[in-house]
Amino acid sequence: MNNILEMKNINKSFYGVQALKNVNLDIRQGEVHCLVGENGAGKSTLMKVLAGAYVRDSGTITFRGEELDTSSPMAVQESGISIIYQEFNLASQLSVAENIFMGREPLKNNGLIDWAKLYKDTQILLNKLDVDVNPAKLVEKLSIAEQQFVEIAKALSFGSKLIVMDEPSATLTPKELSRLFEVINELRKKDVSIIYISHMLDEIIEIGDRTTVLRDGEKIATAEVADIDRGQIIKWMVGRELTNSYPERSIKPEEVIMEVKNLSKSGVLKDINFSLKKGEILGIAGLVGAGRTELVRAIYGADEIDSGDVILKGEKLKILSPENSIEHGIGLLPEDRKNQGIVLGQSLKNNVTLAKIEKVINNFLINNKKERFEVQKYVDKMGVKASSQNMLSKNLSGGNQQKVILAKWMFTDSDILIFDEPTRGIDVGAKFEIYELMNALTDEGKSIIMVSSDLPEVIGMSDRVLVMHQGEINGSYSRQELSQEKIMKSAAGEA
Repeated sequence: MNNILEMKNINKSFYGVQALKNVNLDIRQGEVHCLVGENGAGKSTLMKVLAGAYVRDSGTITFRGEELDTSSPMAVQESGISIIYQEFNLASQLSVAENIFMGREPLKNNGLIDWAKLYKDTQILLNKLDVDVNPAKLVEKLSIAEQQFVEIAKALSFGSKLIVMDEPSATLTPKELSRLFEVINELRKKDVSIIYISHMLDEIIEIGDRTTVLRDGEKIATAEVADIDRGQIIKWMVGRELTNSYPERSIKPEEVIMEVKNLSKSGVLKDINFSLKKGEILGIAGLVGAGRTELVRAIYGADEIDSGDVILKGEKLKILSPENSIEHGIGLLPEDRKNQGIVLGQSLKNNVTLAKIEKVINNFLINNKKERFEVQKYVDKMGVKASSQNMLSKNLSGGNQQKVILAKWMFTDSDILIFDEPTRGIDVGAKFEIYELMNALTDEGKSIIMVSSDLPEVIGMSDRVLVMHQGEINGSYSRQELSQEKIMKSAAGEA
């Protein structure tokens, strides 16, 4: 089979740190090629080199037999390569049609936009994908899956023969993921090549033709997916075998540290009651829209409630804002870590001390020496991998960003940590590190509330699990009682 893309001996460094080391990647025409590796392995850097967003230090790139012009992202797109990033590049206030043909709208003789042709051309593209979306509908009114299909339609409008999908399933429901796979299979039949980046190994096994594994900026292996299994991929990714997906839990929590009583919010939460024990990991499961995130945000003070009480160590709390929660030793690692959990434009150091900067202030001034010492203590404890404390948080991998948020709450000396989708978008090796950190924290007497859509994760890490359905707790299971079947029945309202 002919190669549509060949990247040879690609090198790229940032401030003396080698991000890519003589990486080779070839993509065949009409194949789904899965690109995998731990966070920081070089996947995003390699794709940004391909996209023209980064200038490579050395190496060659040929596309359809000719040297690829990577002088700008637009030049790459016009050559027939489109990149669909995890954060979509769509204008939410514009229509589907306007987004797809932005800057290339068909014009009438008088220079005005020919709306009839614009909508017709858009409908033709959507029909090719068998997607039922109105071309005139505003993007902000679309589901995440529909927005993804708009991005794919936009790529096809450029005549793209190679589409890169970066973590396309990160926020999709199982039904939406199934529909995405149908679209990918249709594109494959039309000889469109796909580079599929994902941390979800089951997806790779299901949709991929071949896979390439990167580790520490180097290519480790390329193989036919049919010839390998999850264990082999993991071994290539982390450089070792992970015999267990989840570390063993040894602690047996007994002392109740927090109680939530009769917590309600109209249309969202209904009469929520539960307790949290010292040193416990309490899992919260449920389907999308069940109210899990709304519950933990209410406990944290990020959202208002109509009624109910939060009792910490026997004392009824008055939590009106996140500031109150921080004062009482409650920290939240939010689902949307990039927008709500970390300030991407600030340094690692600033993010760690952000929630309680007064700890390193003397006489109204920041004690820089003390701040650096305190930050380094928690950076080491959390195992954050960064070139320095001044490294911008946006340049950290997803797993390291999560560790920085965790270091922030350790700096504030939080006793209760709320993890909302703690390992979403994080690779298998970094996941295990997060799990080990969670165990270490509970060994120290910290308590964790963990919201997760990953049922094996919920079962593997939780001491108890609460299952939510339509804003209510519809099931509670001890570690010994846990099974995926029980959780799913409760989540669907059947239990």
